Amino acid sequence: MLAGADFRAGVARVRITPEAPIWMAGFAARTHTSIGVMHELWAKALALEDSRGNRAVIVTTDLIGLPRAIADPVAARLAKEYGLNRAALLLNSSHTHSGPLLRANLELMFDLVPDERHIVEDYSQKLPGDLVSVVAAALGKLEPAELYYGRGEVGFAVNRRERTAQGFRIGVNPQGPVDHSVPVLKVATSEGKLLAVVFGYACHNTTLTADSYLISGDYAGFAQLRLEKIYPEATAMFLMLCGADQNPHPRGKPELAEQYGNELASEVDRVLKRKLQRVRAPLRSAFQIVEPAFAMHTRTIFEQRLNDPRPVYRRHAKYMLTTYDQKQPIRKVLYPVQALRFGKNLTIIALGGEVVVDYTLRLYREYPKENLIVAGYSNDVMCYIPSSRVLQEGGYEAEESMIYYGQPGPFRDDVEDVIFHAIHRTLENVGVRGKQ
Repeated sequence: MLAGADFRAGVARVRITPEAPIWMAGFAARTHTSIGVMHELWAKALALEDSRGNRAVIVTTDLIGLPRAIADPVAARLAKEYGLNRAALLLNSSHTHSGPLLRANLELMFDLVPDERHIVEDYSQKLPGDLVSVVAAALGKLEPAELYYGRGEVGFAVNRRERTAQGFRIGVNPQGPVDHSVPVLKVATSEGKLLAVVFGYACHNTTLTADSYLISGDYAGFAQLRLEKIYPEATAMFLMLCGADQNPHPRGKPELAEQYGNELASEVDRVLKRKLQRVRAPLRSAFQIVEPAFAMHTRTIFEQRLNDPRPVYRRHAKYMLTTYDQKQPIRKVLYPVQALRFGKNLTIIALGGEVVVDYTLRLYREYPKENLIVAGYSNDVMCYIPSSRVLQEGGYEAEESMIYYGQPGPFRDDVEDVIFHAIHRTLENVGVRGKQ
């Protein structure tokens, strides 16, 4: 490593666009497979190593969300073949609703015929190899590098939890909590060549809605394309933050997806041109699994749903009854919490599931002196993760969404406390000592 360089860095990418028409994940209202490609999908990897040999790899994917059934085998292979510790591997998904359906993720949303299911299975079986190969390629390109951090802001995200006389529904709530920040991590060679830019935003990647059947990365895909046009030598990598209860507004048109992507890219470009904070070594990582529990349920609940007029509710009821028949009813989830800390001035917190913005805002309050990037949709996307407030209020994020994810129902009241206890321990393990 050259004198003065805190890190070595390597970047790689692999195309993951489906080769054939495939069911698209995210909207239950869709009635058929994809009909074309708006732009390509990518998995991208940034490998980092400090002078002590501590490593971390950040992988971003233009996908709805990687389930444990895919993420865990990838992590196991990388540990075995490349000695990469599980805590050092961060797998994040942009949560585009214009990407392919994956095995073991939102499968109850559709009733696929065998040929359609075969295509989904083939894609899902190929994906782990692609992810391993892109990480391996990034690790093989390590060269001296410097890291810098900055922060911007864009405002197209709006809280979508709208209060009505019938309870909370998905709509527009301009007074609801939001996080409009745009964290930016710049990775450059010691000679100043831009290798990669990692940036994030807390907003559902759903500018394009259920009537769109073209494969794309939505606004996050357009943002990456725009940045790579501005900086042709660099790889742009989007991290989805805690945007489970946030939507672009307005939405529904392809030109809006491109507009928001360009807005986001322009703000990242503006941040890159400012004086940024140098990010230092050492590089530390921590990872743990906790087990938030679901509220108590019985098989009677699901027997009653067998006559529900909604097909997805009937499919869900049959699946839940199968777990009862097997004497393995689902009572909790395995939930990943991860932290990557750079020196003493930047920490990336990676949380599993579709995390509502309350988690980020609480972390900002509890750690006001720490530069934090709080990502959701990381390492496993098993369901929505409501805060105590959202769980108490009810609505889609707390209740109905669990049907599509194949979970039994809402979480127990202590879900936020359980997860934050794990977050605090994980942060302590990377040197963030207690709440500041």
